Amino acid sequence: QVQLVESGGGLVQAGGSLRLSCAASGRTFGVYAMGWFRQAPGKEREFVATINWSGGGTSYADSVKGRFTISRDNAKNTVYLQMNSLKPEDTAVYYCHARSGRTDWGQGTQVTVSS
Repeated sequence: QVQLVESGGGLVQAGGSLRLSCAASGRTFGVYAMGWFRQAPGKEREFVATINWSGGGTSYADSVKGRFTISRDNAKNTVYLQMNSLKPEDTAVYYCHARSGRTDWGQGTQVTVSS
């Protein structure tokens, strides 16, 4: 099992920026991808971004393309989500996930964007 700890959430005004971090520990040797989902109140959890652990290939939801950037630090087993030009509709709990032979999830970090 992979343990994931997110940090970096908070309250920001529209147009502002936040950087989320997700540190992985435990059975990380089998992880081939990590990324972020988010869940707003009353809505289903949705994909935000993902990054391949070896080649670094990335994928983004259309709603965040051009505003969010996912990156990784292999030495620290950490993935980051740089969020710029934030909008009120980005308000959600952001969850980190890691894919190996299974999918593990973090506890989530709240991001609130005020208008």
